[in-house]
Amino acid sequence: MSKLIISGNPLPNMPWEDRPEGQRTPLWRCSKNPIIPRDLLPTSNSIFNSAVVPFGEGFAGVFRCDDTNRRMVLHVGFSKDGVNWNINEEPLRFECDKKEIGEWVYGYDPRVCFIEDRYYVTWCNGYHGPTIGIAWTKDFKTFHQLENAFLPYNRNGVLFPEKINGNFAMLSRPSDTGHTPFGDIFYSESPDMEFWGRHRHVMAPAAFELSAWQCMKIGAGPVPVKTSEGWLLFYHGVLRSCNGYVYAFGSALLDLEQPWKATHRSGPYLISPQTPYECMGDVPNVCFPCAEVHDPETGRIAVYYGCADTVTGLAFGYIPEIVEWTKKNSII
Repeated sequence: MSKLIISGNPLPNMPWEDRPEGQRTPLWRCSKNPIIPRDLLPTSNSIFNSAVVPFGEGFAGVFRCDDTNRRMVLHVGFSKDGVNWNINEEPLRFECDKKEIGEWVYGYDPRVCFIEDRYYVTWCNGYHGPTIGIAWTKDFKTFHQLENAFLPYNRNGVLFPEKINGNFAMLSRPSDTGHTPFGDIFYSESPDMEFWGRHRHVMAPAAFELSAWQCMKIGAGPVPVKTSEGWLLFYHGVLRSCNGYVYAFGSALLDLEQPWKATHRSGPYLISPQTPYECMGDVPNVCFPCAEVHDPETGRIAVYYGCADTVTGLAFGYIPEIVEWTKKNSII
């Protein structure tokens, strides 16, 4: 492969640890994991499945912080190094001039994506069931809530960092009211972040015999990374085992001009529950990626992921290696 071109702004201050000696896999865990404990806030039962982006001279994020009432709430946080975080004790509250849409019920599993001149937040928003909420901010102080993207039921709304065919673009996973025992990734476009259409199917769960870790349901993870080989997408997959659900994550490459077409998709997982903080918690055996930061010049990437629905972990790798590994191990 010729030298891979990676889009994005330089990020020399991104969190990073070199590959441990003897490590062969394309992603390796941060030695400080979990980087965010469950009780960082006085009121938090757990902090996981959260979004991080470069902001100012450091980083900002929107965090899922389930409180000790076990209510699913979002909080804003800031960090100088992307590892040590200060999270606001007061929950995030959106400004919305539409009372019906702006009424808070619950919110969880946020993503944050910078597009053009602002940061867009997408999250699983409570509106007669779970759907995809959307808001924007420029300063991580005031958040303007827009219309929900889709009808209930939907989860894992992940925006692309630039317009596709002149439209905003989003990945999502239609679901149902419960702990969905199914799930495919779909693609949608919008001219204005309000009306969504041009829905296209992207990927379905794999056959058990082909790739068991992703055989029950799948969902998009962090904002896709644009490369000359396609959009690099990290996505979670679920196996229904004899001991319950197991969440791991892998990678795929999507066509640059038609992102609903996956050109490569990893058969093996990148990260699966193996450490105590991934295997033990409120929901055991979960590795759920929600954010990434990367430096195009060095090819380094850091992936933030929820662990056992309780704490937040961080993993490192090199984008060119992950792209090559995805192509070499593709089940497409």
